Amino acid sequence: MCGWCCCLECIHNIPPLNLLFLHFSSAPRTGRDGEGARTLSPMASISVPDPAPSPTEDAENIRKAVQGWGTDENALIEILGHRTAAQRAEIAVAYEGLYDKPLLRTLQDELSSHFKGAMTLWTMDPAARDAKLAYKALRKKGGDRHAWVLIEVACASSPDHLVAVRKAYCSAYDSSLEEDVAACPLYKEPLKQFLVRLVSSYRDGGDHVDGELARAEAAELHGAVAAKKQPLHGDVVRIVSSRSKPQLKATFQHYKREHGKAIDEVLEGNRNDKLSAMLKTAVWCLTSPEKHFAEVIRSSIIGLGTDEESLTRAIVSRAEVDLKKVKEEYKVRYKTTVTKDVVGDTSGYYQGILLTLIGAE
Repeated sequence: MCGWCCCLECIHNIPPLNLLFLHFSSAPRTGRDGEGARTLSPMASISVPDPAPSPTEDAENIRKAVQGWGTDENALIEILGHRTAAQRAEIAVAYEGLYDKPLLRTLQDELSSHFKGAMTLWTMDPAARDAKLAYKALRKKGGDRHAWVLIEVACASSPDHLVAVRKAYCSAYDSSLEEDVAACPLYKEPLKQFLVRLVSSYRDGGDHVDGELARAEAAELHGAVAAKKQPLHGDVVRIVSSRSKPQLKATFQHYKREHGKAIDEVLEGNRNDKLSAMLKTAVWCLTSPEKHFAEVIRSSIIGLGTDEESLTRAIVSRAEVDLKKVKEEYKVRYKTTVTKDVVGDTSGYYQGILLTLIGAE
C-alpha cells in the first residue's frame, strides 16, 4: 500500500464511483440552481459559487485542463477546490460518463507529489477518504501519532459518518475496521482496546443529557485519571467510547467544577504518559475538535521539515466541517495564522490547493 493513494493499485481498491458517491445523498451541499439546496456548514472554510456550473460543465472544463501538453493545475484548483463533497461526487460521475475514465485516475495520471496527494484526498468521498487514512495508519510504524487518525475518524465526526467509514473500509479492503484495529501489532493493551471501542461505537446523536449520570461519571473519570493514574482504566474506556457528545460535555463540565481543573488539562500535565496523550486526543476530538486539528497543523509545520501528510489530512478533512474554528483556535494559541504558516512552509500548486481550502483569514 503506498502513500496518499498515489498509485493505480490503490485506486483499484476504492469502490466504483457510481457506488462510492451514493453516500453523498445526505451530505451538506450548495445547489447548482438554488432549488432544494442545502448550505455548507457555517464553520466550513471553502467558498462555493452560487449557482455553481453544472457537473457536466465542470467535467468538461477539467478535461480541457488535463488535455494536451501540460496540465492546467490552477484550473483544477479553481474547479474542485470550490465545490462541496456532493458537487465533487456529481462531477466525478459526469466525468466518468463522458470520458469513460474515473476522475481519480485522471488526477493520478496528471498530477504529482504532494499536490497529487492533496487533490486526490479532496476529490474522494469523505467516508472512503477516512477509510483509506485509517487503513494506512494501521500499517505505519514509528510513533503513536498514527493512532491520531483512528481517533479522529471515530470521534471528530458524526456517528453516521463513522458508520459510513466502516462500510467504505469493508468494501475497499474486504475486512472490518474494528477487526483490523484489534489485530494490529503496532498497538498494545490497553490502547488497543480503547481504539477498538472507539471505532466500533455508535453514539446516541440526541441532545438529551442526564445530569446525575454526568456527575457520577465525572467522579469515575477522576478516580481513574487522577487518583489511580490509569488514564485508560476500564471505566474511562466505557464512558469515552459510548456516551453522546452532549453527555460527555456535561460530564467534563462536572469534572472541572468538582476538581478545579479540566480533564484535558490534567491529561496534558502528564506529558510523558502516552495513554494520557491518547485520551486527551479523544477528549478534544469529541468535544473541541478545533483544538486537536490546530495542534495537528502546528506540529506538522514546526521543526525540521514539513509533515505534508498530516498537514494535508487536517486541512482536507476539516475544510467542509469546521476549519474556520480551527483557524480561530490556531490564531489564539499560536499568535499567528494558518495561512501565514502554510505559506511559509509550502510552495507551488500544493500550497495553492491548501490555501484555497483554508479560505480567507
